Amino acid sequence: MHKKLCLLPPLALALLCACSSGEKKTPPTRPADFVSSERQFTAPASGDIIAIFDTSLGEVRAVLYPDAAPMAVYNFVGLARSGYYDNTTIWRSEYGFAVQGGDATGTGTGGSTIWSNNPYPLEADAGLKHYAGALCAAFAAGGDATGGNSQFYFVTALPDSVSSSDLQAELTANGYTDAQVAAYAAVGGLPYLDNTDTVFGQVYAGMEVVDAMACVDTVKDDDGNDTFRPTEEAAITINHVTITTYTAEADNGLDTVG
Repeated sequence: MHKKLCLLPPLALALLCACSSGEKKTPPTRPADFVSSERQFTAPASGDIIAIFDTSLGEVRAVLYPDAAPMAVYNFVGLARSGYYDNTTIWRSEYGFAVQGGDATGTGTGGSTIWSNNPYPLEADAGLKHYAGALCAAFAAGGDATGGNSQFYFVTALPDSVSSSDLQAELTANGYTDAQVAAYAAVGGLPYLDNTDTVFGQVYAGMEVVDAMACVDTVKDDDGNDTFRPTEEAAITINHVTITTYTAEADNGLDTVG
């Protein structure tokens, strides 16, 4: 990923957002009643492929889109089933932008694929956007920006990140549909990444956990600049990623996240 870029969380997760530097990152209040015809805001259907992230901060569920981003999904699914993501960490935590993981080295410079580590190409589908909660393919820091690997990120843009009427007008001028502009205006996102990174899934449950990941304390360098790397005490572990198919019964008690 290159930075050219819900529901009130439980109290326990909110407490994770106090930073040792005295700063406070507040989990956003995301619209719980937003309705859209956009695919990413439609509840998963029975039989859809989903990924269940068991993390040290809680569970996150995302629906995957193999028809729109087949290589990204097949790579992610294959690696998850092989146990590649087990006990890896979220190495990047940037409030209002994204949280990133999927690198077994934990440095952000590594990564793997199911194709003998060969990268796969960009799959930018016009029907999938970088709305808050999008699950996206990422690139190794300093690596080939045209090829994806095992790294992924969740978009954590704030709900008001695309609230500017000028920005919305720019999206319209660039061919975004009324529904897409309305979705960005309602939930926020990173539209400037839409043609540069691959969206291959969307969080539908556990967005409060993703937001908590973006609120942890991060390391500052010698000049006081944020490295966006969680401190040792705030480390976020991905215990396991389960790949399965969606059934309403299996998701009882979990809130759908737009």
